[in-house]
Amino acid sequence: MNNSKLKRKEQIENFIYTLPALVLVGVMMYIPFAMSGYYSLTKWNGIAKNPVFIGIENFIAIFKGDNAFMSDLWFTIRYTLFFVIGSNVIALALAVILTKKFKLANMFRGIFFIPYIMSMTIVGFIWKFIFTSGFKTFYDMTGMSIWNLSWLGDPHVAFWAVAIVGVWQSLGFYIVLYIAGLQAVPNDVIEAAYVDGASKSKTFFKIVLPLLGPSITTCIFMSLTNGLKVFDIILALTKGGPGQSTYSATLAIYNEAFTRNNYGLGSAQAILYFLFVLVITQLTLKIMSKREVDL
Repeated sequence: MNNSKLKRKEQIENFIYTLPALVLVGVMMYIPFAMSGYYSLTKWNGIAKNPVFIGIENFIAIFKGDNAFMSDLWFTIRYTLFFVIGSNVIALALAVILTKKFKLANMFRGIFFIPYIMSMTIVGFIWKFIFTSGFKTFYDMTGMSIWNLSWLGDPHVAFWAVAIVGVWQSLGFYIVLYIAGLQAVPNDVIEAAYVDGASKSKTFFKIVLPLLGPSITTCIFMSLTNGLKVFDIILALTKGGPGQSTYSATLAIYNEAFTRNNYGLGSAQAILYFLFVLVITQLTLKIMSKREVDL
């Protein structure tokens, strides 16, 4: 009897302690999400007292191509692919180098991590100055045509400008994760491979890389989500221009709702994009988890 009373008391205490967090999450996330679902079925400018219910017309407009949301989604997909591959490949290569024992290893780790702790808006303004003024100086010094490209004015080149800055800014975070994963690989396994006659490259690709499965899964998942929600770097660098060539899905949703005051269509875009991100991230996580190798 005493045990049952004690258990019930613990359950009540746990509920009381978690209640504020549950209320906060509900107010900040679930209630706004439910309201977005309702507004996606209406035509509302955010000011009128009563939104006009129009059913699924907003969703039909999106799929019929009455707005540019599908092209914005395609830009986001291309950016995310480059971001995931670029950030993970470069970060893993640098992590391998930085796990070697040399005097300036810790200093370089700090240098690579600095951009990650900077605001993306500040990073965007810094690189905007580099693209417009810094590269012009390089062109005057070297005469190489690559420095004379209109990095933020050419629709084809602007994509690469945004993608390169995004990868550069995030490298430090993924380097830290990969370094932690590399340091967790048992040295005796690597030494055994060397004793058996395996080369360094074969040891890395056949032994070390499979054992990095959990780190790779984490980095790919996080880079995937970060790529899909890209917003502030584009806002600081190009504001979606030139034209709408660098509009991401998140920037398009923001502008539709808060700039054009079309909350109904903006909410419909947000709901569809949420479902798209949910499916992509869950599939990726499931595929990557199956490829992990336990230590």
